[in-house]
Amino acid sequence: MKVGIIGNGLVGSTSAYAIVMRRAASEVVLIDVDEKRSIAEAADIQHAVPFFQATDVYSGSYEHLDGARAIIIAAGVSQKPGETRLMLLERNAVILKSIIPAALKYAPDAILLIATNPVDIITHLCAKIAAEYDAPSSKVIGSGTTLDTARFRALLGIHLGVDPQHVHGYVIGEHGDSEVLTWSNIDIGGISLEDFVKFRKVNFDEDVKKEIDSGVRNAAYKIIAGKGSTYYGIGAAMARIVDVIARDNRAILTICTPAENIEGIKDVTLSLPHLIGGNGDLGTLPMKLNDAECKALQRSAAIIKEKIDEYEKR
Repeated sequence: MKVGIIGNGLVGSTSAYAIVMRRAASEVVLIDVDEKRSIAEAADIQHAVPFFQATDVYSGSYEHLDGARAIIIAAGVSQKPGETRLMLLERNAVILKSIIPAALKYAPDAILLIATNPVDIITHLCAKIAAEYDAPSSKVIGSGTTLDTARFRALLGIHLGVDPQHVHGYVIGEHGDSEVLTWSNIDIGGISLEDFVKFRKVNFDEDVKKEIDSGVRNAAYKIIAGKGSTYYGIGAAMARIVDVIARDNRAILTICTPAENIEGIKDVTLSLPHLIGGNGDLGTLPMKLNDAECKALQRSAAIIKEKIDEYEKR
């Protein structure tokens, strides 16, 4: 499968490297306004290819997207000191309004994978832009809470002493402060969390839950404070989505796409468990949430909707 990556900063280049390591594509083209950076990143990754599986990695232009099945959008400007998220969104929106038409011109059937933050609102905007070029919303997928869900499962696995791949639990809603950890839906290898901790005699009180919640919700802040930005986790998440599309794996991932109605909030984009395959988003899967989780999801949807409306009114 051929994959394009637009924006070759830390997130874009790490996604490319993760794709090569995962053997998720046979061809990866890197595109960036900083051509020198793009050429350097492509060369550096290409030099790692002999240690994995043959993958053609190169720097190119939009014309080289011809035939691409998936395009990762990781382009965007960084937030300036004193700049609000809305101001950042407006600047990134200008960039996206030029990127998406150019990408779809050469790869009209490609699935667009959005990594640019704030990812919920950016994905909402990208879907509207893509619709003007007859691209369905099912082919515009934001990374959403895919990474947050991975963080949740990783911390649960560490505390429970279980391989995180056998821990099933989801983070839904906004990829941000209002995200919702769905404690009521957790199972470990098909066994409910409540039954597992009783059987294994694992302490799992409210203090443990608060510690895990904080670890998931504040992960990005701690990483950014320590090294300036996050990129390994999201790079691996993007590679996983690409791999699912390439192999039509029909995996359940907490990606974000536009929704008509979420807990009474209309026309909003946030994360829920979706079935993802070779043609993109195959639909949302139902979740049984408790009352507190429903209210938290509604609050999260309302926060995103407020930001979308604020942007659209400007």
